[in-house]
Amino acid sequence: MGFFSTLLGFCGFGLGMSIGLFIGYFLFIYFQPTDVKDPDIRPLAEQDPESSQRLLYELPIWVKNPDYDRVDWLNKFIEYMWPYLSKAVCKTARDIAKPIVAEQIPKYKIESVEFEVLTLGSLPPTFEGVKVYITDEKEVIMEPLLKWAGNPNIVVAVKAFGLKATIQAVDVQVFAQPRITLKPLVPSFPCFAKIYVSLMERPYIDFGLRLIGADLMSIPGLYRFVQEFIKGQVANMYLWPKALEVPIIDPTKAQRRPIGIVHVKVVKAMKLKKKDFMGASDPYVKIKLTEDKSPSKKTTVKHNNLNPEWNEEFKLAVRDPDTQDLQFNIFDWEQVGKHDKMGMAIVHLKDLPPNEPKVMTLDLRKTMEQDDVENEKPRGQLVVELTYKPFKEEDIPKGFEETGELQKAPEGTPAGGGQLVVIIHEAQDVEGKHHTNPYARILFRGEERKTKHVKKNRDPRWEEEFEFMLEEPPTNDKLHVEVVSTSSRIGLLHPKESLGYVDIPLGDVVTNKRINEKFHLIDSKNGRIQVELQWRTPS
Repeated sequence: MGFFSTLLGFCGFGLGMSIGLFIGYFLFIYFQPTDVKDPDIRPLAEQDPESSQRLLYELPIWVKNPDYDRVDWLNKFIEYMWPYLSKAVCKTARDIAKPIVAEQIPKYKIESVEFEVLTLGSLPPTFEGVKVYITDEKEVIMEPLLKWAGNPNIVVAVKAFGLKATIQAVDVQVFAQPRITLKPLVPSFPCFAKIYVSLMERPYIDFGLRLIGADLMSIPGLYRFVQEFIKGQVANMYLWPKALEVPIIDPTKAQRRPIGIVHVKVVKAMKLKKKDFMGASDPYVKIKLTEDKSPSKKTTVKHNNLNPEWNEEFKLAVRDPDTQDLQFNIFDWEQVGKHDKMGMAIVHLKDLPPNEPKVMTLDLRKTMEQDDVENEKPRGQLVVELTYKPFKEEDIPKGFEETGELQKAPEGTPAGGGQLVVIIHEAQDVEGKHHTNPYARILFRGEERKTKHVKKNRDPRWEEEFEFMLEEPPTNDKLHVEVVSTSSRIGLLHPKESLGYVDIPLGDVVTNKRINEKFHLIDSKNGRIQVELQWRTPS
């Protein structure tokens, strides 16, 4: 009986399996679900931005977004420079963290928080791409996409209640999109005074913490709490429009703003050598500071006099007393022809004691060359009284980029008037028919000013400032700005031609105090010029 039951059981199992497989195959082939649709296949170019981001998540940002530029060269540069850059970054991080920690630790009754070890390891960050913004201000704005999965060694010592705990950060990963602003741009290397860093969105930060060799992040709930806390703190401090400010150079020195005034009194000259064949000479003195573009100061002309007395006073703005010199040149005035040079003398500003008048008798020379034998001949003497008065720190004039406010008009400005400041920054796409050696010509109330010439340049940059002292606001006036090219060759054929002009109404600058715009040039195909206007009042 047992044998037959076993035999029937095997037969039933085999028969059941065969029937089950047959029915399953039949159902799989002939019964398809009705809710399944064919996939929507479209070319990649027709995908919406969000779908493209999901499909191409691992591709570099410069492939997915045309606004970003590829910066492989920058990554290669950082790779080579990383051993040195990492040390500089660590030093900056210590300097930035010190005041922040000092402000926060009293809230938590912590005695001190210090970096015992701070190195960024051997793996540099990489930039997937960078977006650059162009503005009319003196600044450069960049938004790089930063990724860093490094091997730093960061050990922080915390002291509280007489105990010391050492915490180590490991396996650091940072993905961020900062906005880096370099401003103000200045004419001294590295050509920007400060770096401002903001975060355009909350960064992704991941790392591990070890306390006495144990992984603190393995504690349930602590990992998420620490991550969110740090992201929140970083976002609160640096999420745009808040920014981290890193000073690079002193803007006052970089932009060479005045830091003092030198008062010059030209008293007299003695025993001058005459230049005219008939009669005595007609001397006058030109005074100028070296490394300064301002026009020279001039005394009056004393006719037929080799021992003239002037007793005339002048003021000159000093930007760097350590390197600037005061230069005196005496000329013999001529009604026709070139004025003959009678002699010169130089005074080093660093030799003048601050706030102390100093009377000096200067021997005149032909040149300032030490080996020039002509300097041994007597040419007379010049008597001057000099006083250097440095500004106090609070009196040093600051620019609009630092304060966000315009400078006040200088002393002596009429009460109902002010100072119109015209800054010619640059021009673009200016081109002449015969030559392109552009300069900017300013015409205002019959007074003409000119920038320097730039040879063979369709995109000249001048960065020159002009000032007009006015007794009343120029509400109904216009400023005529013209770009002109002059031929560099000698000849009368096409010596000068206009490359375009613009007439700027000044009512807006009186109302808004400042405008900085690019104006399209009339009579120019594509030419534009960037002009900044400021209206400064005494109060």
